[in-house]
Parts: sequence; C-alpha cells; structure tokens
Amino acid sequence: MSSTLEPGLTVGHTENSILIQADIDHVWRMTNDLRSWPDLFTEYRTVEVLESTDTWFRFRLTMHPDESGRTWSWVSERTLDPAKHEVRARRVEPGPFEFMDIHWSYAAEDGGTRMRWVQDFRMRPEAPVDTETMTRRIDANSKVQMGIIKEKVEAAAADTDPGAVG
Repeated sequence: MSSTLEPGLTVGHTENSILIQADIDHVWRMTNDLRSWPDLFTEYRTVEVLESTDTWFRFRLTMHPDESGRTWSWVSERTLDPAKHEVRARRVEPGPFEFMDIHWSYAAEDGGTRMRWVQDFRMRPEAPVDTETMTRRIDANSKVQMGIIKEKVEAAAADTDPGAVG
C-alpha cells in the first residue's frame, strides 16, 4: 500500500475503485457537485467553495468531530477534466500531511461507471499518526465512503430513470 520514493521517506499510497450502476455523466455530475458533498459523504460536515471557475475549485472541507471531539478542516484545490473524466486534487493547507494528492477517474464499464481514487501522501513527523497508519485508515475509509456514494448515486439515478439498473 505504501512505497518509498526517497530513502527513509515513506509515501502513503492507496488505490480503490467501485462499479456504480449509473451512467458516467450522472456519476460525474453527482460526485463533482462539491456543495452536495455533506450529503454524499458521511465524513464531511460542510464544504465552502472559496473560489471557482468552470473546472477549478478552491474549497474548505470541514469534517464531523472525530472520536476525541476534534474537528478537522483544510483547504483543497480540485481541477476537473470533463473530456477525460478525470479530477486532480491536492490539499493547499495540508495540516498533518506533508502533502496529499488525489486522482479521481471515471470509466464506462459493464453498463455502469467505474469510479477510481488514487491517493498519495506523506504525514509530517509531528503528526498524530505515521504514514503507514494513515495509509491503512485512508484505504479502509475510502472503501466505506465509496460504498455509500455508490448507494446514493444509484438511488438518484433510479429516481431520474425508472428503467435504470439499481
């Protein structure tokens, strides 16, 4: 799950994907509507779009309080490539991360859409957890969030197209 680019510096790396039984344009639209993310993801309390163009966003994500009551928040940038159905994102305020880069891709597959997330990051030495621990957390949480997104996107697709698979 993680690799080393420089001697002694572990880079966290996760890759997860899920097949969503909905048209690629529907999946793209729903999962890239940042303002709806608090309804789409269970972990985000608020999203505040700070600046945007048609294909680029700078936004603040705020999570629900964690088990110790702490609320995490950070600013990210997200660049959409609708022609390729790809998104590149990075944390501008990385917080406990030295860096966090995310690549989302979407591909039509088996009558649905394969949504894939690739995340690369490294934790700061003073962070509350190390890179290996965070890699396991992000990998597990990505699977959970993707499952929730799949259910919500498929339900919305079925509501708009009664003949849709779901």
